[in-house]
Amino acid sequence: MKLNQVTLPSLDLARGVAFYEQLGLTLIVDALPRYVRLACPGEGSTLSLHLVAELPKGEARTVIYFECEDLDERVGRLQAAGLTIESGPRDESWLWREARLKDPDGNPVCLYFAGENRLNPPWRIPPDA
Repeated sequence: MKLNQVTLPSLDLARGVAFYEQLGLTLIVDALPRYVRLACPGEGSTLSLHLVAELPKGEARTVIYFECEDLDERVGRLQAAGLTIESGPRDESWLWREARLKDPDGNPVCLYFAGENRLNPPWRIPPDA
């Protein structure tokens, strides 16, 4: 597995983008009004912001994504080992195949396979834009 991205809730995507660009990240996906993705310099890791009406209260809602080339087989092994898979694996409209579960503290985890669509979805902002 390799860590892909961290997705954070945001009340104001433009404010969030401005802040993270100020830290040195680069906007690579602009799916306003609901979602943006920024790339970390040099390494390919990304941070996503997802628009919410209000921020979660009382429990963590950051979603950690791990790409798995063997997603279906891995989910089968995890289930056989006694882990509860809340959903999936299933194909999603954003061209990823995903399965969702929670860690022991209730933090959401997404295991997925996206292949080329991870960093280069059809709606990606062209590099020269």
